This record gives sequence, structure tokens and C-alpha cells, in this order.
Amino acid sequence: MLTTTIHLLVLLVFANRYILGSLLQRVRGSRFDEALTDEELEAWAPTVTIVVPMFNEGSGIYGTIESLLRQDYAADRLRIVVVDDCSTDDSYTWAQRASELAPAQIEVLRNPHNMGKRRGINRAVRGMTSELVVSVDSDVVAEPDAVRQLVRRFVNENIAAVGGRVQILNRHDNWLTRMQTIKYFFGYQYLKNLERACRSVMCLSGCLTAYRRSVLLELEPILEHRTVLGVPIKYGEDRFLTRQIVKAGYETVLTLDAVSYTVAPRSLDAYFSQQLRWRRSNLVDYLGGMSHVHAMDPLVAIHYFSIFALLLAYPAVILQSLLTGHFWDSTLLHVGVLTSFG
Repeated sequence: MLTTTIHLLVLLVFANRYILGSLLQRVRGSRFDEALTDEELEAWAPTVTIVVPMFNEGSGIYGTIESLLRQDYAADRLRIVVVDDCSTDDSYTWAQRASELAPAQIEVLRNPHNMGKRRGINRAVRGMTSELVVSVDSDVVAEPDAVRQLVRRFVNENIAAVGGRVQILNRHDNWLTRMQTIKYFFGYQYLKNLERACRSVMCLSGCLTAYRRSVLLELEPILEHRTVLGVPIKYGEDRFLTRQIVKAGYETVLTLDAVSYTVAPRSLDAYFSQQLRWRRSNLVDYLGGMSHVHAMDPLVAIHYFSIFALLLAYPAVILQSLLTGHFWDSTLLHVGVLTSFG
């Protein structure tokens, strides 16, 4: 009975992600994409501040800032603010060195104490006046047109956040980074299609996402004091923020034309550490969303519930397969499916 239920959940999630999502993206998304060529959108040039939260990034922050300075967006309407969360290495020195490339555009802040990514960004947002805030992680390199492509997608006042596409910068390092390259490709090319078509993308990556500053200020009390059972937590900030934006009634969209590149873990230890952190974040945030997801688009709600159910049930299936001696059969099946996708 359990195995049958899991198979049905897997089938539902698969159909939503690869079949229904793609169909909806063609039907609804085509109309949305046509609106992007509107001349009024091209003429809109809001003030933009790129916020780069940083912790122990070392010399890598210099390359990130260089890529942001190459944006084909009017320099007098674009600022860059780097927020150092009390790094213990030489990150702050490298950020200051990079700021010398364009002193009028770049500001480097240092938190009074380790505040976490979200609170550090909140601090920067409070001190700025720009219309849009673009979040860029400190290990990211952005394409020159990334900011412009994000700005073009704010086609109505109810769109509060626009995310970009993330690819792997070090994809040729080894077999692990090459596998993650495939994973990222499918993640953006297919897995978010249903949410994209409904304009309710539930997780926009901090690697490259633009927000209306007014919405970030509106949600600041919630973002500033995030706890689980009274315990403050700092992980999963991007997913939590996106969900709060959707909960507040705004739209969240994703464009594949705004591209950024991030550094993938090169070792299994680093990869599993990252995945465990993400899974913990997923579990906490999916649970938190149970109180309000039912009020969203029914297709997104069903997709959300089914993924959460699968997330909870999957460990039970693994345990059952171990106890019944079918573990390797299931593993070979999974490997075969993943190989075909690869």
C-alpha cells in the first residue's frame, strides 16, 4: 500500500513538472512572453541597487563585483552594496579593493555582528532609496544583460519578484560538478514550469533575483524575526522570502534570459553538506506553507502538497526497500531514469 501510494505521488509530481508544467508554460507563458516586447517596458529604467551578502568569500568577491560593474544598465541608476557579515578571512579587504574600480557606484558595509544573510540584506535595504533591489550571492558571476532582463519582467505592479537562471561556473572541474550542471539545467528548464505559468514560483534563488524594495520593507518584520518553535534560524532565507511574498498576494516570476553562474561543490563532503542544508530548509518551509498554500492557484497548491508528501514519505520507502531486500532493485531503477535524463 505504501509503495503504491509513493508511486502515485511520484507519477503526480513527474506529470506536473515535465508534462502539465510544460503545457501550461506554452499556453500561458507564450502570452506573457509577448508582453515583454512592449515598448513601455523597454523604456522603464528604475533605480536599482544590487545587494551582495558576503561571508568568507575571499578573493572571489572581486570577480563578482567586476561582473556586476559590466552590467549594460545606466551607471547613474545602478548601485552595488556589498554587506560583509563579519567575515573571518580577507573578504572585506578584497571587497574594498573592488570598490576602488567605481567608488561612486560601490559601497562596502560591515555588519556590527554576524546577523545572517537575510538580516544583512534588510539592513542594506533600509539604507537605500532605489525602486528595485537585486540580490546576488557573493560567489556569483552575472551575464552583462542580467539586470536589464530582470527589470523587463516587472510587467505589472503585482509582480514583486523576478528570478533569473542559475548555471554552474565550474562545470568542468570533475564528474560531480558536471552532474550538478545537468541537475541545474533540468531544475530551471522544466521543474519550475508549472509555477512559472501560474506566476507563483515558490523559490527564487538568491544567486540572482530582483525585488520591489517596497515589498521587502513591507515584509521586513516577518523576515527580520524568523523563528521555528521560537528558535531563530538563518538557513533557507531565499525560499522563505519567496513564500512570504506569495503569501502576501504578490506574483513571483522566473525568466531564463537573466543568467548567472555559481560555483558548485567540488567534493562529496561539500555536496552532501549543501544538500542536507537545503533538505532541512525544504522540510521547514514546506511545513510552514501548509497554512496558506490552499489559497493559491489550485494547480500550484496540488503540486506543493504532492512534493511535500513525497518528501516525507520517501525515507519510509527507502527503509522498506532495505528491510524487504529490494533496495538495489530500486537503486538500479533510479539510476536508469537519471541516466536517461542525463
